[in-house]
Amino acid sequence: MSPPSNRDLKKKNKDHHYTDVHGLPCIEKIVASVDETPEAISTKISGTIPEWISGNFLRNGPGKFEIGNNKFNHWFDGMALLHQFKIAGGHVTYKSRFLGSDCYMANSENSRIVVSEFGTVAMPDPCKNFFQRFLSRFELPKASDNDNVSFVTYKGDYYVSTETNFMHKVDPETLETKEKVDWSKFIAVNGATAHPHTDPDGTTYNMGNSYSAKGAIYNIIRVPPTKTTPENPEETLEGATVVCSIPSVDKARPSYYHSFAMSENYVVFIEQPIKMDLLKIVTGKLRGKGISDGVYWDPKLETIFHLINKQTGKLYSVKYHAKALSTFHQINAWEEDGFLVMDLCAADDGKAINNYMVQNMRKSGEALDEVYNTMCRVFPRRFVLPLNVDMETPCGQNLNTRPDSAATATKTAKDKVFCTHEDLHDEELHKYGGLEFPQINYAKYNTKRYRYFYGCGFRHLVGDTLIKMDLQGKRMKNICIRRSMLTFTLLRFKVWEHPGLYPSEPVFVPLPGATEEDEGVIMSVVITPNKDKSTFLLVLDAKTFKELGRAEVPVNIPYGFHGTFNSTMTHRRLLSEKN
Repeated sequence: MSPPSNRDLKKKNKDHHYTDVHGLPCIEKIVASVDETPEAISTKISGTIPEWISGNFLRNGPGKFEIGNNKFNHWFDGMALLHQFKIAGGHVTYKSRFLGSDCYMANSENSRIVVSEFGTVAMPDPCKNFFQRFLSRFELPKASDNDNVSFVTYKGDYYVSTETNFMHKVDPETLETKEKVDWSKFIAVNGATAHPHTDPDGTTYNMGNSYSAKGAIYNIIRVPPTKTTPENPEETLEGATVVCSIPSVDKARPSYYHSFAMSENYVVFIEQPIKMDLLKIVTGKLRGKGISDGVYWDPKLETIFHLINKQTGKLYSVKYHAKALSTFHQINAWEEDGFLVMDLCAADDGKAINNYMVQNMRKSGEALDEVYNTMCRVFPRRFVLPLNVDMETPCGQNLNTRPDSAATATKTAKDKVFCTHEDLHDEELHKYGGLEFPQINYAKYNTKRYRYFYGCGFRHLVGDTLIKMDLQGKRMKNICIRRSMLTFTLLRFKVWEHPGLYPSEPVFVPLPGATEEDEGVIMSVVITPNKDKSTFLLVLDAKTFKELGRAEVPVNIPYGFHGTFNSTMTHRRLLSEKN
């Protein structure tokens, strides 16, 4: 028998099924365009919204999937719609606004898609003659400022962000777009992630790529905690610096990354086998293809963890390798007893990013089941990286001496340690489709040893349950089967679920003056695609995971990406309530 051809291998890979789920309900309205609600409207409260919650729950995500007769192809392409749930005294109001980005304005004025997005190519202006339209295909793609991924803060100001070099400063009270900010005006980068990390003093770290004749470079960015001129409200990213630059292993095909990990003293960059073919991307317009066409998964490559010292900017000479994995969101990382412990949500396959085409999310029946079953599930994992590796460190033995961990780290060469993970879940989590959109009590436990994390279970293309994981209940159980020792991780977790309801990323809001890690509430916007105008803000007791209340909104809201809570409780009020 002759070996399989590349075509056969591609077909086998394409048709690979990770699950065998049937009868998924259609959720097409989750990616339906909606109108903005710029003036605050009342919500219908069921149960109780704790009166101590005072502030704005802010959410970001796509809200318009068509411009005129043109349609966006990918979920990530929809025009950014900003949401605000204002909470005070047990009452909730809602408002939303489309981000006043250049691409939104240009698209609206021309009644067609003018700016290319991740999966959508802008078509030439029909008013131009044939020759002009032909020449326009040779123009290099311009970065979009459609910041539809997250809300982030720098120097105390709120911004919305995506993964290009553009952010927008916004007013968290009115949701008005205040200013467009270009990273490249301050440091030599061509973009930055939508998931920065912040130290307790307010110093913020991020990552962004730069490109030159020498190839692609990954850059670690640091933004100071405060404005150089406090009385200057116009200041944005002044003082930002590049702490460290890391050359891509493949100069013309750098890795795609959505976020990174950070401990007290290190930034951890994960160079994963989701690759970006730069030649395909820059020629995409000529070929009529979006950026997504240049993003691909290469399972033959290993994943590399790079450690960068935050204080010195020095790249650690030892590289930590692991088998091919994909990760979009990390949970937490901290240093302890000479190890860096890193928890993340990961999958053994990285092709899912190209599965979230709008047409896929609007499918039904067997076609929808097929999309879901060919997507690899994402689960929480832990890697343990030894920090004291030198010339004297022996090769061939497990350097992870932590008694509570099944992860391994084995030195295989002078500057290489190969790592295997331990699962932060047991078989029970498979019933919930894995876990994504992880969140912790970030303000108090980021970069520290922690106990709880929260996320969405994914028994559909989007989250359909909320899950609380308890790591203190993690224990290793050894079972001997036919003289082979198998190790299982046992964990405790709690679940909130209701058929037909699709909760978004859970955000933890601590109780003022809390002394325990899970004292507070979990907030999530729950989408109801098969029930008109009944989306609601859900509030759970973070400790018991019991529902406290919900605020129903009389408008439709698409399923979004990320959010944050902007507390408006003043220091004086907090002190008075404590007394």
